[in-house]
Formats: sequence, structure tokens, C-alpha cells
Amino acid sequence: MSRREEGEKTVASNRRALRDYEILERVECGMVLTGSEVKSIRTGRGSLAEAYARVSGGQMWLDGFHVPPYDQGVKVGYDPTRPRKLLLHRREISQLDAKVAEKGLALVPLRVYFVHGIAKLELGLGRGRRQYEKRQVIAERDAKRDIERATGRRR
Repeated sequence: MSRREEGEKTVASNRRALRDYEILERVECGMVLTGSEVKSIRTGRGSLAEAYARVSGGQMWLDGFHVPPYDQGVKVGYDPTRPRKLLLHRREISQLDAKVAEKGLALVPLRVYFVHGIAKLELGLGRGRRQYEKRQVIAERDAKRDIERATGRRR
């Protein structure tokens, strides 16, 4: 049984990250959110376009994740791009921090989804691609799509 069948619902994804980074490892983590933020995200209004993760003081933080205010919620003093704490085990944080310290690796948020009503974030440990590598990936994807179309296997 796949995860999608088990109640997983993706609400925001960072498609540009898959083009700009070669994802070496994926990690699932929780987020510390307020109630109105959860309701806003549940309606699919979060944006990961400029988001990034960082380690600070032994804790993992998500910066730049834009969550617009919930329509029926309190909007006074609300910061849509506030840093949000990510929930990982201390050992996982230290391992990721050590890998990020290597040359050219970054923690990139890939998608936000709900599993049985709980908001989760998928982080990717990625290496940045150069411009010619991006073009090569796009060309390979287009060639694969043309082959599938020619063989009639594409649905």
C-alpha cells in the first residue's frame, strides 16, 4: 500500500528545487505551527518558493516559508514568513548539519503534506546544479517523454 493511499495529501511543493538541485537524500520532519497556520496550509495556500532550512543552536529552522493569514483567523501581528521550528531528532540534526558543512550541499524544502491530519515537511539534502546540467536534465526528460509517447505507454 503506497503512502498516498494511507492518507497523505500534498498541499505545497517546490518544483523548482528538483530542477535546481540534485537531491541526494530526503528527510521527513514535523513543523511547529499555530492553529490558523495549519488551517491556511490545509487550504493549499502555503508557498515554498523562497524557503530554505538552516541549523542554528542545535535546532533546525525553516525560513522563507510563506503562509498567508487564514481568512477567519486573527490577522493582527501575524508574520507570514516567520521562522518555523522543524522537529527532528538531535542525532538527525547533527548528521544533516555535518553534511551541509561539506562543500556545495544545502537543505532544500521539497514539499509540505499532511499525514493523518499532521503537517509534515520533506527536506532534501541537495547539491546545486550548474546551468548546463539543468539544460541536460530537461533535455533527458523531454526525450523520455517523446519515447513514451511514441510507444503509446504514456497515460
